[in-house]
Amino acid sequence: MSPVAQVAAVVAAAIHVLVFLLESVWFTRPQVYARFGVGSERDAQAIRPMAFNQGFYNLFLALGAVGGVVLADTGHAPAGCAVTAFACACMALAGVVLLITDRKFLRAALVQAVPPLVAVVAIALQG
Repeated sequence: MSPVAQVAAVVAAAIHVLVFLLESVWFTRPQVYARFGVGSERDAQAIRPMAFNQGFYNLFLALGAVGGVVLADTGHAPAGCAVTAFACACMALAGVVLLITDRKFLRAALVQAVPPLVAVVAIALQG
């Protein structure tokens, strides 16, 4: 796997670990739930179970991306590229869904989608 693909996948994974922390660990903090457009602590408590679950989706995608990079670096390049490409494609597509949901999420969608998209393209270009 190319260095560009590896770096982009690890950056994408780091972003998704951060989102996991925001959604699953720190969600009920006012400065955190406000970032997600939630206006009150009561609303944050009502949404928390969904955010908690969603955070773990982000964590699992991050682990897939990093796991694929590790596989590729330890002599299992085809499997590593496939796992990394799948995890990163899921991340990028989730960014597209976020943007489709509401255009006000453009910045968040770009942060979520661009690094994994770079990884997917880099993997595809290496043949």
